[in-house]
Amino acid sequence: MVLYEYPFNEGIRTMLRLEHLFDRLGQLVARDAPVDHHFAIATIFEIMDVASRADLKSDLLKELERHRSQLQTYRGNPYISEAALDQIVGRIDRAYDGLNQLQGKAGQALQSNDWLMSIRSRIGIPGGTCEFDLPAYYGWQQLEPARRRADLLGWIATLSPMAEGLQVLLGLLRDSGVPQRVVATAGQYQQSLPSGKTYQLMRVRLDDGLVPEMTGHRLMVGVRLMRPDAEGRLRLAAEDRDFELTLCA
Repeated sequence: MVLYEYPFNEGIRTMLRLEHLFDRLGQLVARDAPVDHHFAIATIFEIMDVASRADLKSDLLKELERHRSQLQTYRGNPYISEAALDQIVGRIDRAYDGLNQLQGKAGQALQSNDWLMSIRSRIGIPGGTCEFDLPAYYGWQQLEPARRRADLLGWIATLSPMAEGLQVLLGLLRDSGVPQRVVATAGQYQQSLPSGKTYQLMRVRLDDGLVPEMTGHRLMVGVRLMRPDAEGRLRLAAEDRDFELTLCA
């Protein structure tokens, strides 16, 4: 089974892109090869580019505050575990405080690092980080993996508050949905959405070999089940297939 996600608005789209980049960054940093650490630096620059939106930090803070206020209304509810509530609110508080203390945009502290910025200016050029173009960078790549990793972790620390905030918010969003088994008739499925409720994320889990083509807005969601042909082009799998659908508000 493979899980696919489809965001309904630009804010969630940006958050998912950043989550994808932070996940990739964590995998690359843990490895030892110089080429992996090269792509870890490239990923740091991608995160800085995606997170450069002026209002992203304030949007994340507002969302964390909204969730905290909403959860506080459950205090005293006999059906809600106070210990579990304290744990979730504590995670939100830590994420909020860390993000609030972050100076400027994500990665702004790295922009004063001339060595990193010299790499950033050339990394988009094909072959632009060769040893004769950036000898200092080539020398860094020859260091022991532990030394390179320590440098990477220091740079990543300036981005960690945003990563933690994203993890908390996307976790809360995903937990808000209830999975349901549905059937795509002749490979196609549509569902009307109730008025007065705004969904932000659609999650589809289905068998390997099928690829969902997803659409969604405030009134309706749709899923077409596709199967790649021998050339890799997607064709409609015109058969009845069930899959798991989750709508998160």
